[in-house]
Amino acid sequence: MDRAELSTEQVLKRDIPWETYMTTKLISGTGLQLLRRYDNRAESVRAQLLDDDGPAYVQVFVNILRDIFKEETVEYVLALIDEMLTANPKRARLFHDKSLANEDTYEPFLRLLWKGNWFIQEKSCKILALIVSARPKTQDGVVANGENSKKKGTTINDVLKELVEWLCTQLKKPSHPTCGIPTAINCLASLLKEPVVRSSFVQADGVKLLIPLITPASTQQSIQLLYETCLCVWLLSYYEPAIEYLATSRALPRLVDVVRSSTKEKVVRVVVLTFRNLLSKGTFGAQMVDLGLPQIVQSLKAQAWSDEDLLEALNHLEDGLKDNIKKLSSFDKYKQEVLLGHLDWSPMHKDPLFWRDNVSCFEENDFQVLRVLITIMETSSDPRALAVACFDLSQFIQHHPAGRVIVNDLKAKERVMKLMNHDSAEVTKNALLCIQRLFLGAKYASFLQA
Repeated sequence: MDRAELSTEQVLKRDIPWETYMTTKLISGTGLQLLRRYDNRAESVRAQLLDDDGPAYVQVFVNILRDIFKEETVEYVLALIDEMLTANPKRARLFHDKSLANEDTYEPFLRLLWKGNWFIQEKSCKILALIVSARPKTQDGVVANGENSKKKGTTINDVLKELVEWLCTQLKKPSHPTCGIPTAINCLASLLKEPVVRSSFVQADGVKLLIPLITPASTQQSIQLLYETCLCVWLLSYYEPAIEYLATSRALPRLVDVVRSSTKEKVVRVVVLTFRNLLSKGTFGAQMVDLGLPQIVQSLKAQAWSDEDLLEALNHLEDGLKDNIKKLSSFDKYKQEVLLGHLDWSPMHKDPLFWRDNVSCFEENDFQVLRVLITIMETSSDPRALAVACFDLSQFIQHHPAGRVIVNDLKAKERVMKLMNHDSAEVTKNALLCIQRLFLGAKYASFLQA
């Protein structure tokens, strides 16, 4: 069988010749006694032994991983530890017992991350993440303080940095084609709570490795991977250097796509909480408005969510986005957009309040902005810019008391008529709307919808 496909259950069916290891002095007599009592026993018996003598068992397991290199035995001991921690994750604290002060309990797992087959790597990663997370919060100095430490003077930061390096390697070039990335993301989702892990991950250029994984998911497995990836992004949204990277990546559009299409509450919740964290940072608020998030938030609020944190975050996001729309909807911003010729469907174009409040501003400098809009219609080769220019002209006709007369005086009708034969459906639709408003006049134009 391919060792990458081994299961813990299969490995635990093996008979390991512990006596042989004692004969060759690879395990002690005490170690053999402990193993005989523990090996092939019912879970309830093992649980009692761990309750009574847990640190001693941890020491035996760590010593075997440190001193014995036979693959079948290493796999077996990792399976024993994995089973013990899966049954009760709080047992990870046993690795930090005072009686193990002279042991570097991390070293064997760190070494096996790089040297073992996939079963060994995956189990070492999972176990290492659990025991690192369970360390006493005061233990941020030396891992092992005795003379016998294999890695004398190793700090917890060294352990975490090496673990992050392995995780980034998995995201770039997985050791296992289907399990490598999910394993790395699962581990990161628990470790990114640590400031040093966030720092190491950003320094290792890890943030960009998450972006391709932010994509709408359908299968149970892919939904879990998406959730844990978004959880990583949420944890990184508390860390300024990571936020700077997120701002220049495709993270935000991808997160918007996910929240627009996802029905899984835990996915929606973690993405919305990420939006809430990013809203006030840099240009994120403006980007969210441009990406249509206000409408998505309205739609999400109409759904029946059970999570109060999600509902609170949606309300917070809605208020924050409204503030951003107000900032975005100034005539100065609109004028700059037109004069630069960078027309796109930013929120102000379709906001009736913007046109009602600012239509008189178009009279400035002998209708300069209006003239530039008409020039864009004649000279631009960008269908989006042409469509937006036609739409804006129709809005001006509708909202300005003398809109029809002014637009006719500026000879815009002929240019709009030409665009009704454009190849782009978006352009022809908005050119038609503009012509209709031009012919119908303000009295009837309000009945026309874009």
